[in-house]
Amino acid sequence: MDNIIKEFKYVELIYKVIDKKTGNIFLSIEYPVGYVHGINDTLGKEVINELEGKKQGDVIEVDIDVDKLYGIRDESLVFIDNIENIPQKYQKVGIKIVMENSKGEFKDFLVTKVDDKTVTIDGNNPLCGREVKFILDIHLVRDATDGEMEVGGMTDEHPDIEQLLTVH
Repeated sequence: MDNIIKEFKYVELIYKVIDKKTGNIFLSIEYPVGYVHGINDTLGKEVINELEGKKQGDVIEVDIDVDKLYGIRDESLVFIDNIENIPQKYQKVGIKIVMENSKGEFKDFLVTKVDDKTVTIDGNNPLCGREVKFILDIHLVRDATDGEMEVGGMTDEHPDIEQLLTVH
C-alpha cells in the first residue's frame, strides 16, 4: 500500500507547536488528528506543503511565519482593567472571552494575566509575535474513504478493512 502523503490520502498525525527561542511547548496534540491531504488545509498551507511527499513514520519540523499566518501583533487588542470590573468567572489565565464590536462582529479574547489589581485580556492569537515551529509525527497514511473525502478528515465511520487491504 502506498503510504506517501499526496492528494486524497487520509493522514493522521500528532504534533507540537514550540517556541523557537525558549523551547517552551505552546500546544501539544497527543491524540492523532486526521485530515485528507489536498482537501483540508486546517493545519495551514505552510504545514500542508511540508507534509507533501512525506511518509508514515516520518517526523518533521516546520518553521512557521506566525505574522503571515495570524497577522502582526496588534497592541490595541490588549486591555488591562481593574479586577473589580471583571466578573469572577473571567479572573483566570487562559479563560476565553467572546466579545462583540459595534458592527455586531464577534472576536475571541484570552485572559493572559491576572494579579491582585488587574486583569489583562488579549485579542491577538497567542502565537503572535513569536517564532515557532511545528514538530509533526506522521502516524498513518492511507487512501481516504468516501466519507473522509466528503468532510475532509476524521469521520465516525470506520473504513472498510477489505478496501484498505486491496492493492491499488
